[in-house]
Amino acid sequence: MTKYVVDAGVVLYLLEKNVELPTEHRLLAPTLIRSQVLDQLYRAVHVGEMSEAVGRDRLARFSEMKIRYLGDKVLRSVAWKVAQQLGWESTHKAEFIALTQLQADALVTLDEDFAKQVAGLVAVEPIDVLI
Repeated sequence: MTKYVVDAGVVLYLLEKNVELPTEHRLLAPTLIRSQVLDQLYRAVHVGEMSEAVGRDRLARFSEMKIRYLGDKVLRSVAWKVAQQLGWESTHKAEFIALTQLQADALVTLDEDFAKQVAGLVAVEPIDVLI
């Protein structure tokens, strides 16, 4: 079983495309992803990019996705160090790196800049590995 850390962009893509994940993959994410996905879905509805019905449907399906959420003391400590090492102002993205380092085989992100920044710290895979 391959473990992948996914970010909000990947989750939103999977919801939009209604992707059925292969059973040999296990998804992981920091607990903060719940708020990120909620926020991004709400914003898309608020600015008229999608209807409220679609936004609420995706939020409901997100609640049913099999994602293991983690945010323990060790992850927070490693995220702090990663953010410090990379000179980031925030630890949000660092939590995804920390979780990948601690528990997963690779990070999956659609954010090319993020992928380039962290390529030396963790394995980064394209979204195709999940489809």
